[in-house]
Amino acid sequence: MKQTLLIIGGGAVLIGAALYAISTMSADIDSIVLRDTDLETVALGAAVYETNCAACHGANLEGQPDWRVSDEDGRLPAPPHDETGHTWHHDGDTLFRLTKYGVGALINDPDYASNMPIYEGVLSDEEIIAVISYIKSTWPDDIRARHDEMENRQ
Repeated sequence: MKQTLLIIGGGAVLIGAALYAISTMSADIDSIVLRDTDLETVALGAAVYETNCAACHGANLEGQPDWRVSDEDGRLPAPPHDETGHTWHHDGDTLFRLTKYGVGALINDPDYASNMPIYEGVLSDEEIIAVISYIKSTWPDDIRARHDEMENRQ
């Protein structure tokens, strides 16, 4: 009888621990905090950006020409991530989810065609946050302040 109670109690503890771990992971993803003033994070982000993003979004975050006009396949070219683009109009959570899961998942349309790769399984969450932090670190102070205001309203 004691053995059965120990097994049931142990199972309950394991289930509780698993549920806690899952809720903690979800909370981490739900609370993206950009670290655009952290030099180490920004340096990591710059390196990851150069390797994974610059080929499309440009070495200077300038994006592709005519980025607002669909190409012959109906896909939009890569937008700039500098202050001339719309990246800074989106909160960190949106940018994180777009990068990790793709546009289709973000807008709940699995058939949405995009040239933007999905980085889940390619980049770690920390690397994705570092890239977005790097991008933000390049914006002029007034744009960063506006983005901070938006983030603080969330």
